[in-house]
Amino acid sequence: MLPVLMIYTIILITIFLGPIITITSTHLLIMWTGLEMSTLAMIPILLKTFNPRAIEAAAKYFLTQSTASMILLLAITLNYHNLGIWQLTPNTQQYIYYLILIALMIKLGLAPFHFWVPEVTQAIPILNGLLLLTWQKIAPLIILYNISYMTNPAIIPISATLSILLGGWGGLNQTQMRKILAYSSIAHMGWMVAISMFNPMMMILNLLIYILLTTSMFFTMHILSTTSIIMLSKTWNKLPLLTSTSLVILLSLGGLPPLTGFLPKWMIIVELTKNNSIFMALSMALMALLNLFFYMRLIYASSMTVLPSNNNSKFYTHQNKQKYLFLMAPLIIVSSTALPISPLLINLY
Repeated sequence: MLPVLMIYTIILITIFLGPIITITSTHLLIMWTGLEMSTLAMIPILLKTFNPRAIEAAAKYFLTQSTASMILLLAITLNYHNLGIWQLTPNTQQYIYYLILIALMIKLGLAPFHFWVPEVTQAIPILNGLLLLTWQKIAPLIILYNISYMTNPAIIPISATLSILLGGWGGLNQTQMRKILAYSSIAHMGWMVAISMFNPMMMILNLLIYILLTTSMFFTMHILSTTSIIMLSKTWNKLPLLTSTSLVILLSLGGLPPLTGFLPKWMIIVELTKNNSIFMALSMALMALLNLFFYMRLIYASSMTVLPSNNNSKFYTHQNKQKYLFLMAPLIIVSSTALPISPLLINLY
C-alpha cells in the first residue's frame, strides 16, 4: 500500500510541477518539457480506475496530446534552425506561430480539435475530470499569453467563434454532467482565446474565474455523487441546500447576471467593442445563449421535474456516510457573489 501511495504522490507532484515549469521558463525547450511532464503524468491518473472506458480515454488523451506535442516540438526546432535561439522573437517566421497555435489549440480542446474533450472527461472519475479541465489548461494558455503580443493571425478569432458555437451546440442534447461541463469548457476556452488578441491579462482573469466556477461544480458533483441529470434530481432528499446552490453555480457558469460568471463575459464584450470587433462581440454574446439554454434545461429537469419519492427516502441522508469538502462554502460564495468587485477589476485591466 505504501509504495502505491508514494507512486501516486510522485505522479501528482509531477502534474503540478509541469505547468509551473512552463510558466516560469522563457526557454522554449524547457517550456515544452513542462508540458510533457504534465501530459505523461496525467495518463496514470486516467487509468486509476482500470476498465475499458478508462483505457479508451487514456488512449485518446495520449494520442491527441502527443500529436500536439510533436507539432510544438517541430515549431521549436524550426525556430532554432532559422534563428539559432530558443526563444520566440519578432523575427520568428509566421508559419512557426501557426504551428504553435495549432498545437495549443489541440491541447486546449479548441474547435475544430475539440472532439477528445467530452469523450475523455466522460470516461474518468469526477475529480480526475476536474484536473483535466482546469489545471491542464493553465500551461497552454500561458504559452498563448506569451505569444499573443507577437502575432495576430485570423486563426484565433475563427477558432474562438467555432469553440463558443460548438461548445454550446454540443451540450444541448447531453444528459451527463461531465459531458455538459466538458462542452462548457470548450466554450469558455473560446472566450479566453478571443480576448487574448486584445487584452491577454483579461484572458488570465477569465481563466481564474472559470477554474473557480468549474471547481465549485465538480466538488458539488463529488459530494452529491451525481453524474447525470436524473441522479441530480434525486439529491433533493439527500442534501437539498447543496443541490440548490449547485443550480446557482450552473447559472453562474452560463454567465447570467448578477452572478460571478457574468463578469468575464461582460468585460470581454466591452473590450471587443472598444477594439472595433462589434460583430464578433455580438456573435459571441448570441452564441453564449446556447450555453445558458442547456444550463437552464438542466436546472428545469433537476428541480421542476423532481422524481416521485416515498417517505423513507426522506431519511436517506441518515443512512449514508456523507462526503464533505472544507473549501465548499467559500467556493460557493465567491462563485455567486463576486460581481461587486467588478469596478476594481475593470480599473486593473
